[in-house]
Amino acid sequence: MDVAEWEPRRVAAVAVALPDGVTPAGTRGKILEAALALYAELGFYGTSIRRIADQVGINSATLYSHYPSKEHVLAELVRVGHRELHGRLTTAVEAVPPADGATGQLAALVRAHVGVHVDYPLLAVVTNSELHALSPEHAAPSLELRAACRRLLLGILERGVKDGEFAVPDLVLTATAIGAIGMHVAQWFGPDQPFSGEWIAETYVRLALRMAGAAGMADAAGR
Repeated sequence: MDVAEWEPRRVAAVAVALPDGVTPAGTRGKILEAALALYAELGFYGTSIRRIADQVGINSATLYSHYPSKEHVLAELVRVGHRELHGRLTTAVEAVPPADGATGQLAALVRAHVGVHVDYPLLAVVTNSELHALSPEHAAPSLELRAACRRLLLGILERGVKDGEFAVPDLVLTATAIGAIGMHVAQWFGPDQPFSGEWIAETYVRLALRMAGAAGMADAAGR
């Protein structure tokens, strides 16, 4: 089979995109978009306020009138990423009919998780890779959302084990592994890859169901 060539870049060459309705109007929104591209490519510590300002076409003083520091810009991006993830996962799981059980919920959660990383790869890279650069105060809101997403996944796995749908050697490690494969998509997905977002999501659903030891995988995946 043909294998996509691996590009040793931090992120794929994709356009800057933020979820609908979250980008402020005017200069404030342009600052977020410029910082997203730079943080994704260079990292938080490799990006200066001056470089963000130059990208927007303003001076540093003007940028400071919108955001007190580059950490405030990062904190806003990380919050946006976590809010989008939490919202999508919650909506996807709540939409699963009760008859589909934990297996259907896990499939829906993985589809939604991969979808966020496919739709907003730059945001996902910054959200996941630069969270460590935030102070505890600035990181706290995002960490709460991150913990809620983890609890949602763990709850599904626990329910599946209790109901006899899943057989996992360790709940925490299985949840960590399932989350990790979805998160990593943002590091390589882009227009230069031969896979569609839907194909990646469905493939990862099957991988996650195998990790969870789900029976009747073909039916459980909803395809």
